[in-house]
Amino acid sequence: MTAEEAKRIYSNEFADLIVEYAGNEPSFKQYPNATFQSLVHTEPAEGHGHVTYVMRIPINELSNQTISQLGYTAMPALLGIISESAVEASGITRIRTIPKLNLRGEGVLIGIVDTGIDYTNPIFLKADGTTKISVLWDQAIYGEDYQSNTFYGTEYTGEQINQALKSPNPYAIVPSRDENGHGTMLAGIIAGNEVPEQGFTGIVPDAELVVVKLKPPKQYLRDFWKVPDNAVCFQENDISLALEYLELTANRLGKPMAICLALGTSLDSHDSKSYLSRWVSIRAENYNFSIQTAAGNEGSAKRHFFGSINPSKGFETVELKVGENEGDFSMELWGDSPGLFSMDIKTPSGEYIPRIIPKINEARLASFIFEQTKINIDYQIVESGSGDQLILLRFTKPAPGIWVFRVYGKGDLSLSFHIWLPMEGFISNDTYFLRPDPNTTLLSLGNSTEAITVTAYNHEDRSLYLNASKGYTRTGVIKPDIAAPGVNILSPDLSHGFAAVSGTSPAVAHTSGVAAMLLEWGIVKGNFPSMKTADIKILMIRGANRAPELVYPNKEWGYGILDVYNIFNSLREGL
Repeated sequence: MTAEEAKRIYSNEFADLIVEYAGNEPSFKQYPNATFQSLVHTEPAEGHGHVTYVMRIPINELSNQTISQLGYTAMPALLGIISESAVEASGITRIRTIPKLNLRGEGVLIGIVDTGIDYTNPIFLKADGTTKISVLWDQAIYGEDYQSNTFYGTEYTGEQINQALKSPNPYAIVPSRDENGHGTMLAGIIAGNEVPEQGFTGIVPDAELVVVKLKPPKQYLRDFWKVPDNAVCFQENDISLALEYLELTANRLGKPMAICLALGTSLDSHDSKSYLSRWVSIRAENYNFSIQTAAGNEGSAKRHFFGSINPSKGFETVELKVGENEGDFSMELWGDSPGLFSMDIKTPSGEYIPRIIPKINEARLASFIFEQTKINIDYQIVESGSGDQLILLRFTKPAPGIWVFRVYGKGDLSLSFHIWLPMEGFISNDTYFLRPDPNTTLLSLGNSTEAITVTAYNHEDRSLYLNASKGYTRTGVIKPDIAAPGVNILSPDLSHGFAAVSGTSPAVAHTSGVAAMLLEWGIVKGNFPSMKTADIKILMIRGANRAPELVYPNKEWGYGILDVYNIFNSLREGL
């Protein structure tokens, strides 16, 4: 990598665009100043011959026509963090009482892609005082001495972290910090040491950690997607390379890995066909790996609308309440094929934008006389990833009050559509649909087909977590897969204490720990040496607890409640 290429990774003077190319070297004549970085360095699965690149161009070469020229998927999505005595509820304590099945993660790696880790916390130290972290890649720390298996940023080895831990000023040696605490929470729930006086234990305290701290996004992407400056979020191309790094590292160390992903976005096709969802699924097909994703916390947020147009009427009315002092935001309509959709807009003051007839790659700016609001509207009649229609609306200075959209459909088959607002943290709770639908609210990456998608429940009363996102995907794929404890879960904080957390983030961490137990039993101990995500998913489903009064799978619970004891009990009965 040249110094110029490295500069473009971090500089806000250059834009990142995701492009797919079927040949060996991409060429886009309209961007003569572009540089390219491949997002795929390991051998892709059979049938996935297209190579995906990050094309970096000077920011002044971007235009309002970028989506119409290169497609919706060209602009990297921004994913946010999913957050808001559990081990007994999942049968882990019972397993530990059986000597042959005292699975604590020995020989297994835990992959964390998130906000980093507080490596100085004692719960991440072995009995001899050395770190459990095998390697830490901090994407945000600029360094010119790149290792062979990193792509930018700085990699810190376990030896360097141990050296830092012996120093009175550890951050002078390894300056990587978790300023948010979300990554530390995930790592602690999965692999933290037992702290009996606090009633805390990680699921697999003998596992080792491989941590990626994601770098913050570029400002032009916050501006494009209308994401607030204070929202924690990350670029999908950085997440993609983080997954690549985890795979390369696990292969280099020769150990199986359970990967925990508690990141998501609601601005997506919700059908597992987006770029990053596809690559998560492809990587989940690899042997020796298990990938777990969080469902999200959007179930009760009123940020999803589902409409079905009656042909005799010709349109469906959508009412959106925009809160006072709401910041800029985006909204996406995804129409089910083969229907063709258009809309008109009425502002809170009564101004009217007539129906915009859809054209191929139509892009326009709507402005108003009595409102300061401006709306960038992009029509993608056939969005390249999903094959369905997308209408992307990006609001600047949205006027508070009730906005009315009439959505028109044309066609003699399906005339159903979905609209999503941004996820928690990207928009206020004061902006919502007046007739929301709690279903189909899974965040991507939770829509990934092959990954294990985890929802959350309260292990005290066995009730579903109130805010948990619900399935299925927009195309009817069964998700979530499993429910795990996710209410008032004790986890480490950044003061080296503990705090109770709720949401599908702790639930997916819990499930990732159980996946590590299964990898230890299957691969490390040689009982199932060809194990991969699909096998672990099937084992979890077979061992799940299911209420007799419910029909499974369902949109709330998936296939039931995670129970690792029942997993091994079902294996014993099957032998």
